[in-house]
Amino acid sequence: MLLSRRQWLKVAAVGGTWPALTGWSASGARAGTRVTVGTKRLTLRHTWTIARNSSDFKDNVFVHIERDGIYGWGEAAPNVRYDETPQQTVTALERAASILESADWLDYADLRRRWEGVTEGQSCAAAALDMAVLDWVGCKLGVPLYRLWGLDRSKAPVTSFSIGIDSPDVVRRKVREAVEFPILKIKVGRENDEEILAAVRDVTDCPLRVDANEGWRDKAVALEKILRLQDLGVELIEQPLPAGMLDETAWLRQRVDIPIIADEAVKRAEDIPRLAHAYDGVNIKLMKAGGIQEAIQMIHVTRALGMKVMLGCMIASSVAITAAAHLSPLVDYADLDGHLLIDNDPFTGVTVKAGRLLLTDRPGLGVTERAE
Repeated sequence: MLLSRRQWLKVAAVGGTWPALTGWSASGARAGTRVTVGTKRLTLRHTWTIARNSSDFKDNVFVHIERDGIYGWGEAAPNVRYDETPQQTVTALERAASILESADWLDYADLRRRWEGVTEGQSCAAAALDMAVLDWVGCKLGVPLYRLWGLDRSKAPVTSFSIGIDSPDVVRRKVREAVEFPILKIKVGRENDEEILAAVRDVTDCPLRVDANEGWRDKAVALEKILRLQDLGVELIEQPLPAGMLDETAWLRQRVDIPIIADEAVKRAEDIPRLAHAYDGVNIKLMKAGGIQEAIQMIHVTRALGMKVMLGCMIASSVAITAAAHLSPLVDYADLDGHLLIDNDPFTGVTVKAGRLLLTDRPGLGVTERAE
């Protein structure tokens, strides 16, 4: 059960107790400032299977900050692909807490550089801090984050809805359950790819996006599979080959018409220029980037290189998904459905209607805790 705001002040974090941060004796700590960290197990509606692994739940880490009677929320979704674990994430956030104690949170651009120095290797921890501080800033200024960036929320795109790898019968059932979504994202990368896609097309003729999650290890195999996809109404293919196979991906791109989008091959803005000859676009995720601020830089770099921008996510609650959704008016493709794949979201935030992302006009992230 997620802790209430009052209980968060005495939260027990993974691997140890996170103390109530009130009345610190630490030099320079601002009175009334609180930083708390805790974990929440998010249970999936269906077993989530991609090319790498399967899971029935995700243990995400939440950050709650408070000052001047204003609070902010952040969320980290540790991912084994990037050598992250909940315990490591909590430890990184514990190190960063002292940085927040005396800092001016309105100086969030400079503050970011400081917390990144102690969260290296745990980009999801940096993302959680970035969300929490920007949530607080937006609430302090009384504006939603999309307004802070000068964006029009009506331009938020339609999000795809993801269908994990499964047996053909289960895939058909999942697709039927997702009837309200106009675009589906189909996970592939195992031996039954053709069966999965045939099962999807048995049920729907809607546009598809396909994500192999590095599951195809040979460029010739990948070419054969993508050529088949071209006749199935597939809009794009994500990460068909392992991230390190850049030359092979460039070879593949020259031989197919479907746009190829980098996912695991890109984390931050500095990664993008070297990908431009091999990919048509990149999938930007707050957890990989280390937060909203870096994601904005990534969007601009991607645009400058003439590439397409996808905004994606990990399995997460409405905190992390809403944070990403504030940037969605800037992108070509959205894949922000992580909160829709779980059955115990402890927050409300961005909503989805007929696939369209709908942001509120509440300040900051605009997320609220669900009643227990």
